[in-house]
Parts: sequence; structure tokens; C-alpha cells
Amino acid sequence: MEYPTLDTKATGERIKQLRIQHGLRVEDVSSYMGFESAQAVYKWQSGKSLPTVDNLFALSRLFGVPIEAILVEIKYDDEPYGKAG
Repeated sequence: MEYPTLDTKATGERIKQLRIQHGLRVEDVSSYMGFESAQAVYKWQSGKSLPTVDNLFALSRLFGVPIEAILVEIKYDDEPYGKAG
């Protein structure tokens, strides 16, 4: 079994997708989060960084989805779980 890892690029794309679905601009999200600039939101969307746990919680409330709906896990297609190698 592999250690679970987040796909930062796909998670960023998911944040962007949710933002667009809710008709929000990057500046709207940045303002909601209390940021002085939109730089952090752009970094999230590009996959250069991930939101902190507090920011993930706030995003989940803003988008009306659980945190798990924002995060994208890297899937490994090796052996099924529980099978010895």
C-alpha cells in the first residue's frame, strides 16, 4: 500500500473549477479569505502550493463542499491494497 499523496496540480485545477462554478473571481475568493492580494489563490490554482488546513476549511464552506471534494489524491495503479509483493 502506498502512502497517500496529494496531486497539487489537480487540486489547483479543482479549486479553479469550483471557483468558476460558483461565479467567483480570484479576487472574490481572495477577499473572502481576508488576503491583501490574490497571489495565494493564483498559487493554489496553478498547483504551486496548497491551502493550509484553515484555508481548506474556509474554501469548503465558500464552495459548499466537503474538504475531500477539493483535494485530489494521486492514484497508484500498482497492486491492489492488501496484496503482498
